[in-house]
Amino acid sequence: QVQLVESGGGLVQPGGSLSLSCAASGSIFSIYGMGWYRQAPGKQRELVASIVSGGRRNYADSVKGRFTISRDNAKNTVYLQMSRLKPEDTAVYYCKADRAVSTMWGPEYDYWGQGTQVTVSS
Repeated sequence: QVQLVESGGGLVQPGGSLSLSCAASGSIFSIYGMGWYRQAPGKQRELVASIVSGGRRNYADSVKGRFTISRDNAKNTVYLQMSRLKPEDTAVYYCKADRAVSTMWGPEYDYWGQGTQVTVSS
């Protein structure tokens, strides 16, 4: 079992910056991908950014050039640096761990964090 704990959400003014972090703990041998998703009221959950263990990154078009995802494999932690925030970035941000395994040949599972609120408003 893997637990994901997000931190760093809050209220920020338009144009401001905010950093999120997500630490995975529990029985972990490896995690292939880690990423951030968000869900605004009345909308579907969408991918914001993801990063795999080799370092390849993927971003939603709406955040390219403004958000940066990074990862510390040794700490099983993923970060999201958000800058030039817009009101439309307001959402609950969820961390996800893809293809996490507890042993070398164990089954793969995906896990979600509980979410952290990001509000961009003046």
